[in-house]
Amino acid sequence: MNPHKQPIRLGVLGLGRAFTLMIPTLSRDPRVALAACFDPNAGATAAFAKAFGGVAHTSAEALCADPNVEWIYVATPHQLHEEHVRLAASRGKHVLVEKPMALSLAACARMQAACEQAGTQMIVGHSHSFNAPVSHAKTLIESGQWGRVCMIHAMNFTDFLYRPRRPEELDTAKGGGVVFSQAAHQVDIVRLLAGGDVSSVYARTGSWDPTRPTEGAYTAILNFRSGAFANVTYNGYGFFDSDPWMAGIGEMGWPKDVNTHRLTREKHLATKDEAAEARRKANRNFGGQHYVPDVRPSPAAFQHFGPVIVSCEHADLRLTPYGVEIHDTHGVCLEAPQRGPVPRFEVVDELWSVARDGTPPVHSGAWSAATMEVCLAILESGKKREAIILEHQVPVPPLRL
Repeated sequence: MNPHKQPIRLGVLGLGRAFTLMIPTLSRDPRVALAACFDPNAGATAAFAKAFGGVAHTSAEALCADPNVEWIYVATPHQLHEEHVRLAASRGKHVLVEKPMALSLAACARMQAACEQAGTQMIVGHSHSFNAPVSHAKTLIESGQWGRVCMIHAMNFTDFLYRPRRPEELDTAKGGGVVFSQAAHQVDIVRLLAGGDVSSVYARTGSWDPTRPTEGAYTAILNFRSGAFANVTYNGYGFFDSDPWMAGIGEMGWPKDVNTHRLTREKHLATKDEAAEARRKANRNFGGQHYVPDVRPSPAAFQHFGPVIVSCEHADLRLTPYGVEIHDTHGVCLEAPQRGPVPRFEVVDELWSVARDGTPPVHSGAWSAATMEVCLAILESGKKREAIILEHQVPVPPLRL
């Protein structure tokens, strides 16, 4: 086989929630081979070896030194991303690192420097800006048919804060809360659609449950150097659900039970302490007692991150789970991009183009560090109650379809 067309030999560092959600993509896409793993949970690594035939390493160092591994998927907790990206780079491995990229701009810079010095590539994701309707909307915008982007409205109401959490996920200083975990999705989307360069951020954050002492909500105005502006709003307190406004399709592309938020809160209230909550989370992840492999085919809808409406000079573009609705003087029409054979195929599309075609990544270190600058500005503006001027933004890179 042509070595440039062989599957990408992927080593997985961290077998928790992020990897669990990516299994239907990584295990079914023939462009990826799950070659090896490491996780502190020996039961999870044994399950990996049994399910995928990969090597179960006993340390992160051993995984990154494995000569059969080309890329490392860093899916460890947020606060470990810098350490593990730098470790992978020091062993000559390319990295796909989960969002958020890191918890500070200094850490982002060190990660980029490590990869540059090692001559290795870094992709940051999955964020929902990978979703096909987002890239299709970007293509429509770039056509110029509807004029320039003037305003974007993005919002999402979920049950995020009451899903099972480890203690550090409720500690902002350790990367907890909705700004680090969820704004990275939303900010990436609006930056991609509005040109990338955010000039300032004015935000409010909400933390109104003392038993979950971190940000559970935010709203922010992002001003772009192009003159466009975006309003991004997120509420993870689990009452109202914005998914019925997305044709009843949940974030992962499947129809969603209208009782989901109520049931999430009921389960949370029935959990007695932090240790029990951490066990609940571990048990539903890969290798856990309650883990059930997702054997469903690729969903009929695309994944999404709540309602997004892009107001251009001559039309409004609404992102939906089925494509992009164009509202203009002729009425309303839906443009649907082609669906892939596996969920989140768009992530592997970018991974493959970088690994096998030598194309620069869209979700590069520089791009994702700029997204993190916006997220950090949301937190800072929420505390200071003033606009934050940004200094490390980059324009949107060209998309590959």
